[in-house]
Amino acid sequence: MSQRMRRVNQSVRSVLAEHVADLKDPRLGMITVTDVRTRPDLSAAEVYYTVLPDDAETREATAQGLASAASRLQRVLASEVRLRRTPALHFVEDPVPAQGRRIDELIEQARPDDDHDA
Repeated sequence: MSQRMRRVNQSVRSVLAEHVADLKDPRLGMITVTDVRTRPDLSAAEVYYTVLPDDAETREATAQGLASAASRLQRVLASEVRLRRTPALHFVEDPVPAQGRRIDELIEQARPDDDHDA
C-alpha cells in the first residue's frame, strides 16, 4: 500500500470515528471505527468497526443503523477530507474480536479439567 493510500485511509478513519459517535440512531451501540481500506481509485471504502455491547442483537441493529447513515457520513467526509472523489462507504463488522473469542473458546476446551489433576 502506498504512503498516499495510508494517509487517505487514516484521514477517512479519523473523520468517520469522530462523526459516527455523533449519530443519534437508537439502533447503534457504542461504535469504534477500527480500520478503513479505500480502493486506490477512491470509488469505495470498507469501514471496519466494533460495537459494544457485543451481542448478536446489537451487532445486527448497528449494521442496519450504519447502512442507513452511510450516505450522510459520506457527505460529511466529502466536506472534511479533500479528495478527487469521495468513496462510497461500506461498513463491515471487524472480524478480529470474533476470532479472539473463538480462540479463547478453543483454549478453554483444550485445558484439562482440574478435577483430573489430583
